[in-house]
Amino acid sequence: MHSFLGEYEVALDAKGRFVLPAGFRKQLAEGSGEQFVINRGLEPCLVLYTMDVWNKLSAKINTLNDFNPKERALKRVFLNGAALTQLDAAGRLLIAPTLKAYAKLDKNLILSAQGNKLEIWDRDAYNEYMNQHLGQLSALAEEVGKNETFNPFAD
Repeated sequence: MHSFLGEYEVALDAKGRFVLPAGFRKQLAEGSGEQFVINRGLEPCLVLYTMDVWNKLSAKINTLNDFNPKERALKRVFLNGAALTQLDAAGRLLIAPTLKAYAKLDKNLILSAQGNKLEIWDRDAYNEYMNQHLGQLSALAEEVGKNETFNPFAD
């Protein structure tokens, strides 16, 4: 599975567009195309998916039980915010106004690699989040490492 690496600061223009950094464009899997999906993140950020990753994720979300209120709510809230976007000739992606408002995006953004997707944060919100959690890295690693099904630090 493809995995992104890196963190870049970019600017959002007046029309709600930002340039996808060359560092990320070079990491795109061969044949992944120029279409993406931008959706709400679980924190106050947005998530940028390649189409192949989005198609796999949305297929899983669509298997949720529509007769279960919590599953139906998750499906609705998660899928309803998604917006298709594609790189323009200048290498820019457009963020829908509703998504921009959800993440409270201003002019300065941080694009942060999160494995097979990228998070899009307002720079100040990102810095605040990271400052709050960086001091907890050791404790978070210890807690997650206790999970018998997931220990990224074991051989």
